[in-house]
Amino acid sequence: MANAESELKQGLAILGIEFGSTRIKAVAIDSENNPIASGSYDWENQLIDGLWTYSMKAVKLGLQTCYSRLKADILSRYGVTVTSFKAIGISAMMHGYIALDKDGDLLVPFRTWRNTNTKKASDELSNLFSYPVPERWSISHLYQSIIEKQEHLRKLDSILTLSAYVHMLLTGNKVVGIGDASGMFPIDVKNHRYNLEMTEKFDTLIKNFKYDWKLLEVLPKIRLAGENAGYLTAEGAMLIDQQGDLKPGIPFCPPEGDAGTGMVATNSIRQKTGNVSAGTSVFVMVVLDHELEGFYSKSIDLVTTPDGSLVAMSHGNNCTGEYDNWISLLGEAMQSMGLSCSKAKLYDILLSKALEGEKDCGGLMAYNYIAGETMTGIYEGRPLFIRTPESKLNLANFMRSQLFSSLAVIRIGMEILFEKENVKLETLNGHGGFFKTAEVGQIMMSAAMHTPVTVMKTAGEGGPWGIALLASFMANGKGCSLVDFLQDKVFASSDASTIMASKQDMDGFDKFMDRYKSCLAVEKTAAVCLH
Repeated sequence: MANAESELKQGLAILGIEFGSTRIKAVAIDSENNPIASGSYDWENQLIDGLWTYSMKAVKLGLQTCYSRLKADILSRYGVTVTSFKAIGISAMMHGYIALDKDGDLLVPFRTWRNTNTKKASDELSNLFSYPVPERWSISHLYQSIIEKQEHLRKLDSILTLSAYVHMLLTGNKVVGIGDASGMFPIDVKNHRYNLEMTEKFDTLIKNFKYDWKLLEVLPKIRLAGENAGYLTAEGAMLIDQQGDLKPGIPFCPPEGDAGTGMVATNSIRQKTGNVSAGTSVFVMVVLDHELEGFYSKSIDLVTTPDGSLVAMSHGNNCTGEYDNWISLLGEAMQSMGLSCSKAKLYDILLSKALEGEKDCGGLMAYNYIAGETMTGIYEGRPLFIRTPESKLNLANFMRSQLFSSLAVIRIGMEILFEKENVKLETLNGHGGFFKTAEVGQIMMSAAMHTPVTVMKTAGEGGPWGIALLASFMANGKGCSLVDFLQDKVFASSDASTIMASKQDMDGFDKFMDRYKSCLAVEKTAAVCLH
């Protein structure tokens, strides 16, 4: 504590802030990269006019609130009113579409990664580039707007991700880390820039629309991990700290996406390593040592690490959201009977019941589609629970089916990597809310992936810690690579547990997956019929 107090007084601590899908969190770390204080703000996306969004008012309020709570935590723990940091980093949910005019004003409401209304754009661009361009990507949102001849494009000056937007508010710079950029437009991993051949194809494609901008003019500039991405302005300092104690001039690392910060927070930057982030959404990231032979436009995304290595991603739009709803319902039932239980205990009890369930969930089937899922060709969310009269409906089987359902979509993508591309993984590093209940998430994930799953003691810090580490790398990592910085300065003595599911658990998941695929027709019908 004495060391932390001294560093906070001298402005030597590092600050990371991440805008997650359900929480905005600020984390301060010391010179040894250990978390020393935090503050958070809960928020939710809104479905407005058929599109998932967050208001920019909520973005600014969340930034100010989580920082004020961090500041209060620092004052309470160390008796210090913080006025400066050695470096700051901003991260956020990847993908999506923030369109700005020349004055930096929003042209249309923020369109998040969760929207699947861009299928036509995604399909056409994937075919044009012979490269997977998911519906979530910024370029898909831009081209869908062009297809629909949306008026705001005449005033377009720039498009940004959420991390790049907040970074711009604080520094005035329109830049983005290469990992987040790789969720905007395909990357040339050899030269660490947008793929110029593909940008030219895009400009030719939209030539007849006669916009007064070209693609590279509206995309943010790319920065690599370790590079300086600007400094806190006086306006940015007042925005983040309304009490006026924070001083301008603090350097910023490149803003990154939550996939990149997840890789950093789990030490999964080195080639042939992998990590899985499981929360509101779920994605598996495998750092490749070669390009894939096949082209899988709806199954495998290609993005990069924050230092520019190629990554294969299997992504699901939905993970914990639906079982969160069921646990809330079961908690409400308890309350109606006059019983009380903390939220944390309720989660631990109900999720642990899944370990008692039959290996294949006793014939129960669930689809956790609060939002649509590109991987399975379903573009509207319809959560669904089905069974036969003979299925064994009990709490253990029910909870197991909800957890298995959370992982089914990414399993479909990983089957391609394992079976068609012969990708080998020694372990997957897990982080996110899915792993909060001891052992449960690891066993379920291992059963789905047929791979040992490791969770580090620091995994609960997640993305906010990951972006703080990237800011620390910029400030303190001179002369070494990001891989070596993480291995030698952060994870050299990390505390971790690794679990491998039993053959029976893996066989049970395989049986569940067979039913999951065969019943997709039911889920597709629900999307058509249920309004």
